[in-house]
Amino acid sequence: MGELVLWIFLLILGLALLVKGADWFVDGAAGIAGKCKISPLVIGLTVVAFGTSAPELAVSVAAAVGRSTDIAVGNIVGSNLCNILLILGLSSLVHSLPVEKNSLRLDLPVLLFSSALIIGLGAWGREISWWDGLIFLAVFAGYMVLLFRGALKERKAGVLPPPEEKEPPKGKAGLWLARMEQKTWFLIVLTVVGLGMVAGGGELLVEAAKRIANDYLHIPEGVIGLTVVAIGTSLPELVTSVVAAKKGETDIAVGNIIGSNIFNILLIGGVSSLFHPLAFNFTTNLVDALAAFAAALLLLVCALAGRKKLGKASGAVMLLSFAAFYVYLFLCRL
Repeated sequence: MGELVLWIFLLILGLALLVKGADWFVDGAAGIAGKCKISPLVIGLTVVAFGTSAPELAVSVAAAVGRSTDIAVGNIVGSNLCNILLILGLSSLVHSLPVEKNSLRLDLPVLLFSSALIIGLGAWGREISWWDGLIFLAVFAGYMVLLFRGALKERKAGVLPPPEEKEPPKGKAGLWLARMEQKTWFLIVLTVVGLGMVAGGGELLVEAAKRIANDYLHIPEGVIGLTVVAIGTSLPELVTSVVAAKKGETDIAVGNIIGSNIFNILLIGGVSSLFHPLAFNFTTNLVDALAAFAAALLLLVCALAGRKKLGKASGAVMLLSFAAFYVYLFLCRL
């Protein structure tokens, strides 16, 4: 009983670190974007996406090394499902989320291609081998090149959104923070510390949740990968995107999710498969990967139907789809 209480305490501590870390991380990343004259969308697609994907990377690599490939693959596709259906669904209920033209032309097509790639390569050899991993990493490198080339063009052309008006700071602490946020070194420290809290809190929360689910609730490993681990490692994206949406940093909210999903498949899937081939089961992994592809397609349809915006209707559709998938999961897998 005492050990269970300890794991529950660590679960709550991990969540607290996630919430505050995401708050600092968004402020720091948005401030750096303004200082460096880089679009917040690009910051969301790279720095924030990589930072919030750190728990998925750690969990999937550890699972691959330990040959728990059900957890590794389930974590990747499950996190992508959570990121789009749960996180963007909740975020778009908090604040209407614009989807930029660049995301429709480059980022979403890359996400759809990546989602199709894991289905095709996984089904072809019944596993994600190290050769497949090299293909993932090559596509990821090409995407990064295109992304940074576009960012450089924007910077040279001076195409940046106007600075957003903020409420005047209140109290001595608010005034001190407002002054410090004008300093680049402080924004870097804020981003790094926030990232550390997000990654560390995510790891702590996932480990505690896994122990509680496995040792006390006796849930099978494959279902743990798609639920406890996938939702747990998606919590940094969830907290960061909802906080970004509340702060009006909507480019970071959307870019964070699309970027994280691309990172999950191409970078995390690629790196994990270099340590050990990831088994790809037709009756489970294929269905889950198809569901993740359908979620990415739904995001594109909602963005186009909403005239490049995700509103409350889109959020409701995404959340209902998320609930439907998890009802299927618990009815058919347990």
